[in-house]
Amino acid sequence: MGPHPAVAAIRLAVRRTLTDLAAEAGTTFTAPVREPRERPAGAPLVGATVGTTLIGNAHRHPSGLPRTPAAPGSPLVLVAVSGGADSMALAIAAAFEAPKIGLRVGAVTVDHGLQDGSADRAAQVAERLRSLGLDPVEAIPVRVGRDGGPEAAARDARYAALDEAAERHGAVAVLLGHTRDDQAETVLLGLARGSGARSLAGMPAQKGRYRRPLLELDRAATRQACSAQAIPVWDDPHNCDPAYTRSRVRHEVLPVLEKHLGGGVVEALARTARLFRDDADALDQWAALAERDLRTGEGTLDAAKLAELPPAVRRRVLRRAALRAGCPAGDLFARHLETIDLLVTGWRGQGPLHLPGGVEATRRCGTLVFRRQGD
Repeated sequence: MGPHPAVAAIRLAVRRTLTDLAAEAGTTFTAPVREPRERPAGAPLVGATVGTTLIGNAHRHPSGLPRTPAAPGSPLVLVAVSGGADSMALAIAAAFEAPKIGLRVGAVTVDHGLQDGSADRAAQVAERLRSLGLDPVEAIPVRVGRDGGPEAAARDARYAALDEAAERHGAVAVLLGHTRDDQAETVLLGLARGSGARSLAGMPAQKGRYRRPLLELDRAATRQACSAQAIPVWDDPHNCDPAYTRSRVRHEVLPVLEKHLGGGVVEALARTARLFRDDADALDQWAALAERDLRTGEGTLDAAKLAELPPAVRRRVLRRAALRAGCPAGDLFARHLETIDLLVTGWRGQGPLHLPGGVEATRRCGTLVFRRQGD
């Protein structure tokens, strides 16, 4: 009898991501074969079978099947695990699939310190992951700042911890447990903020070292997979706290849309993200080429040539220039770009524009200059 359909779907999604990673790392895997013990002449051959050493210190994988581990020096993949159903289902599937293709799998759980008992809970999650065979496993405490609001500050602290752990362990990738439901929420948030096509494109399946294997699967599948494998999960109370914007979108906005617009809203929003991502990627490539052609010998941008570009491309060029000058990406919004754009399309002698990160944008002698104030 095969695995539960949700378990099978998650394993397949994870296997695809891990196969791509193994190919990028140049990993080839041949299952080790045990040497047969010496036997009397003429005795039947017993052995020469595939090894059944369990992963790490695990006694048995939830599937009930013993697993053959990857070699100690094999490329390492880390899984970011909160203890919730999404990340636990991802970690279990990675532990099952990674050794088949010559990858080691570990995990990091980040303790944000925002709730009583969070350190103990992080330690429990880490121990559970070790029992499932992931190695190395770390519970990392972080200090959450205040910049950008509580959700953004916690996200920044979490990614900083994951980046540091990946560098320290030499991991080839970090897997994240975002699902199709998370993608739909991200699209709605981007729409509400008026952040443009790139924001409506949602979360990418791959960005740098980060991979999101479960973006095509819904949140219900991860819960079913954990239940089918008797894996306990932890539900973060912050996910139900209406003080957080994403929580309101999840528990108030999306249910209303599903009720009044019919089922399939989550899937439609996720599909919208894919379509916007294709468009945004094409426009970004166009903007990169245009910026190269427009940049003068002094590193400024030719305003007349900028004015000839379509608005969508021109504003991407302006964004790239502002980021290169030192604007923080998370603080540079559409309203900033619209104001900078007026230096090109509505020039009437305006003075310098002050942008996030202490960056100044000025029109001078027919060119746009981006520089840090004081430079």
